[in-house]
Amino acid sequence: MQTWPGRPYPLGATFDGTGTNFALFSEVAEKVELCLIGDETDAEGRPLETRVVLEDVDAHVWHVYLPGLGPGTRYGYRVHGPYDPASGHRCNPSKLLVDPYAKAIDGQVDGDESLFSYRFGEVPDGAAHPDGQPAPDAAADEPGDAQDADAPPAPPTPSGPPAPTNTEDSLGHTMTSVVVNPFFDWGHDRPPQRDYHDSVIYEAHVRGMTMRHPDVPDELRGTYAGMAHPAVIEHLTALGVTAVELMPVHQFVNDPGLVAKGLSNYWGYNTIGFFAPHNGYTAYGTRGQQVMEFKAMVKALHEADIEVILDVVYNHTAEGNHLGPTLSFRGIDNAAYYRLVDGDEAHYFDTTGTGNSLLMRSPHVLQLIMDSLRYWVTEMHVDGFRFDLAATLARQFHEVDRLSAFFDIVQQDPVVSQVKLIAEPWDLGDGGYQVGGFPPLWTEWNGRYRDTVRDFWRGEPAMLPEFASRLTGSSDLYEHTGRKPIASINFVTAHDGFTLTDLVSYDEKHNEANGEGGADGENHNRSWNCGVEGPTEDPEIRALRARQRRNFLATLLLSQGVPMLSHGDEIGRTQHGNNNGYCQDNEITWMDWGGPDGLDDERSDLLAFARRMVGIRRAHPLLHRRRFFQGPAGTPEGEIPDIDWFDISGSRMDTTDWNQGYARSVMVFLGGDDLPERDRRGEPIVDDSFLLLLNASDSPLDFTLPDAAYGERWRTLVRTESPGEPEPSVHAARERITVASFATVLLVREAGEVHAV
Repeated sequence: MQTWPGRPYPLGATFDGTGTNFALFSEVAEKVELCLIGDETDAEGRPLETRVVLEDVDAHVWHVYLPGLGPGTRYGYRVHGPYDPASGHRCNPSKLLVDPYAKAIDGQVDGDESLFSYRFGEVPDGAAHPDGQPAPDAAADEPGDAQDADAPPAPPTPSGPPAPTNTEDSLGHTMTSVVVNPFFDWGHDRPPQRDYHDSVIYEAHVRGMTMRHPDVPDELRGTYAGMAHPAVIEHLTALGVTAVELMPVHQFVNDPGLVAKGLSNYWGYNTIGFFAPHNGYTAYGTRGQQVMEFKAMVKALHEADIEVILDVVYNHTAEGNHLGPTLSFRGIDNAAYYRLVDGDEAHYFDTTGTGNSLLMRSPHVLQLIMDSLRYWVTEMHVDGFRFDLAATLARQFHEVDRLSAFFDIVQQDPVVSQVKLIAEPWDLGDGGYQVGGFPPLWTEWNGRYRDTVRDFWRGEPAMLPEFASRLTGSSDLYEHTGRKPIASINFVTAHDGFTLTDLVSYDEKHNEANGEGGADGENHNRSWNCGVEGPTEDPEIRALRARQRRNFLATLLLSQGVPMLSHGDEIGRTQHGNNNGYCQDNEITWMDWGGPDGLDDERSDLLAFARRMVGIRRAHPLLHRRRFFQGPAGTPEGEIPDIDWFDISGSRMDTTDWNQGYARSVMVFLGGDDLPERDRRGEPIVDDSFLLLLNASDSPLDFTLPDAAYGERWRTLVRTESPGEPEPSVHAARERITVASFATVLLVREAGEVHAV
């Protein structure tokens, strides 16, 4: 085979139209072989390979150019170097390795013993497996290794560093990288580029969203093409969402241990390829076709004016802890990619609960992450990212640091800094809960919003002060760093935890199907079953649950900040009390679209209500302001503030009212006059004003409207006590309105109405 020296940049396999350049970083390697994998097999059924030694290396990047080699070619690497776990090195050339920069990946791992550098049943690296038999799925199921910090490293043999005890070839049992065609006809594709404050985000799972949709052809269900199907896009546009936040679509490992139990790594938080679309979501093939299919999905969503945000997992990889398989990074340069325990490099420092954490102070790790992010923006045209366990990315050393190198390079990057950046602001390490602690460029999943809103609507005492802060954009968390309400990604439910229907139907988790004896999943859900655990035919309980779902949706969409809906909540999706569906790739987690007869009346009513609330939010700039409210304290005396708070008598709330532990109701005035907003031409924006009446008590309450200074006439816009639109009614200042137990009422005073001063 003819070989040319090639170039050390860019990393990965790059097809230029006439041949392919290969480049791999490894500082520890002594020899690197590029393995080209054919479709033919030997007598034992193992794929045949052609090995090419990479003779050229610059700045620890090994490279070669192969003229005539093109898209669809499968390949991998074998890295020769030290196997010395005590020093952090785990090279083993018997393991075929996935290219960290592979743009597509073919196949899956099968859990075979050849994937590991030790024999099942032995004690690897001086540390015993808890049950003496390491499971094939050790990569994802093992607990973190921080607790192993005191375990002594394996002593070196007298003849030098130890050799791996398992030198079986992993070819045929692991994934292979694929050379892709980078060319795609994007046509006139333009990202919607919608501002945060105008956004309504919809968290979705590519497979779960489409597997049961009656209008999606069978062969497209569960795929990128299914997600791009007109029936799915029509649902999203009718609902009014502006962005889909896709759960992990980077290539991930489907843990063999879960597969053996009839389960799977459904959520996908087990990444092995940070540049490759997951091959399990393709309808047309895994030799690069998944790349084209993903791009076509993005293009279709953009044509519908919907942004695409990816949930990305840069905090760890699928190789797990010291008991995990050697699939890629571990065999290429373990110490350069992973954070190891200081003084015990045979073990991994873990703040993710998955066995390893990437080494965020390594320039090569930072380069990998930034190259990946830029690739998905520039080549795949995505519009933003949600970073899983983002606090781990801020751990340059031990502590979470807002000034870490990762934030610095994101801030200065001309591409990545201009897209939506959403942090899951916590991890499992010390000091890992960082809600409100990220730099100004970032927005955050506001876990305190979720907890507070859940507690308020289940009637917990003494919730009013914090509920008021969450409703108005969480200024207590974000304003001190100069951030605006848009820093708060508000959500009540997400993939992790109860669905909206289960939140009002179960007091306890019911995770029996996961096969972990109830040890998995959150125990403190802040849920309320409304009187009966699980399904019921009791009409009063069903009505209360429906009302509570509407209360949560109304609160979410009337709050300042950026709302995020969890897929299927708008049509009553249930997981039957399972609050940890990570391993359930079946009807437990898939959206139920109602079959050929469509949704029943209850679920149709919920969908109509969700659409209506999104429409109200979109139509009124007051409900998604760019800046925090000033309130009475920031308003000149004698003027009506932009927000004011009243008790049920129509009197302004005082300190005593706020601190009443039993208080579960409040009335909020939202002023639309003289908004501190400007349109794109710089003209002032004027909006309607609103009164929001909230009753989280178990009894109906009579609210007295404020005096005429706030408005002389108020029209009913929303009442959550019933599913449909409320009867047209107009109420005068100081009039009394009855609000049902656990209900919300929204009144509007139209802009320009003459009222007292």
